[in-house]
Amino acid sequence: MDEAADVKDYGGSLAGCVDLAGYERARSKLPHVVRALRHRNYRLFFCGQLISLVGTWMQSVAQAWLVYRLTGSAVLLGFVGFASQIPVFLLAPLGGSVADRYDRRHVLIATQTAAMLVAFILAGVTLTGRVQVWQILVLASLLGVINSVDIPTRQAFAVDIVGRDDLINAIALNSSMVNGARIVGPAVAGVLVASVGEGWCFLVNAVSYLALIAGLLMMNMAERTFVPLPGSALASILEGFRYVRRTGPVRALLLLLGLVSLMGMPYAVLMPVFADQILHGGPRGLGLLMGASGAGALVGAVVLAARKGIRGLGHWIAFAAAGFGMSLILFSLSRSFWLSAVLLVPAGFSMMIEMAASNTMIQSLIPDALRGRVMAVYSMMFMGMAPFGALLAGALAHRIGAPATVMVGGSACVAGAALFRWHLPVLKHEARQMIVALQVAAGEPAEEMTGQASVVAPREPSGAEELP
Repeated sequence: MDEAADVKDYGGSLAGCVDLAGYERARSKLPHVVRALRHRNYRLFFCGQLISLVGTWMQSVAQAWLVYRLTGSAVLLGFVGFASQIPVFLLAPLGGSVADRYDRRHVLIATQTAAMLVAFILAGVTLTGRVQVWQILVLASLLGVINSVDIPTRQAFAVDIVGRDDLINAIALNSSMVNGARIVGPAVAGVLVASVGEGWCFLVNAVSYLALIAGLLMMNMAERTFVPLPGSALASILEGFRYVRRTGPVRALLLLLGLVSLMGMPYAVLMPVFADQILHGGPRGLGLLMGASGAGALVGAVVLAARKGIRGLGHWIAFAAAGFGMSLILFSLSRSFWLSAVLLVPAGFSMMIEMAASNTMIQSLIPDALRGRVMAVYSMMFMGMAPFGALLAGALAHRIGAPATVMVGGSACVAGAALFRWHLPVLKHEARQMIVALQVAAGEPAEEMTGQASVVAPREPSGAEELP
């Protein structure tokens, strides 16, 4: 990163998002919980994405309601979810290879522009009254293809704009940003859908992409030297998979994340059914339920942002996965709208802790040269398993009902968390060795990422015994 440019332009971020007088003075006074915002490029990214994600959540809620309004089918709700996310599962490895081969900022500009065009098309067919379910399916699939490149690139891009020192905080702030938008977007969408229809939500989302595109164009990035990856694109992709397969902690984190995505996350697909048939809240109720989950997730992200290192995160991940599952079980039993909304707060909190803490741990364990490809596997587990979960949830809900389906998913999350916790002592030992090796190879103090004091002697730090 060009630090001189960062100092000069500190107050010049997108729309005056962070207006602080003097870089050095601001750097010293910046609260620990938002320390990644000291980087100008990250402020541009943060502000642009915050605006864009409000629109994204608006579109997500409006699209689900539109499908349900047109069909009244839980199965088709699941199928649309499948269509939008299956490309991530199939193509994310290719997207990860792209992230490691090309300038990530340019890749993101291209993906965001493409996603904006998809949103404009969806708005056009909806506002003209010509929308049909097959059109939604096609556009959802196209957006999934775009996301298969965008998501792993976005994950790997964080270290390019903040460096390793502030990576943990940047990941947590990204999660805060996503879930801040998750509170505002669904609430606004619920009002707009009820008053003027779904098409206006799609139009607002299309326009919101301009904020992030502008932020990316305004960045002052240090020139990155690209070293051609040896072998073919296929060989490059397979290298990422081989790394995950032979690395126990990364493999275990991804398997737990995949289980939660497959069995737990699809509860969101069934929210229109809960809002309409079970809790009788209508589109406004749907927005409030999604917003309640987002509020809990936002709190979880802020809590994670306040952490100084990765020590103890393994236990957090285990308890968060279990807490998410228990919250879903209780939610499935509720027939009160406001009690259900309250129960979604800890569900969102636990979900965010599990997702963001896993992201942090994985990014702390992998070398930079493999970052894009390993985060592609992360995307496959996090986003790519969701379509199968959406199909499964839709089919189960058709047979046994939405509440029973959510209960089954929550129970699976609790079981997976228990298994992960059982293997945690072995995983901690291996993770400790990997982190120390990475830090020593980079010439860094071996306890830098643990939140402990620096190490003088080149030996394994005592504090690292409790790393994960």
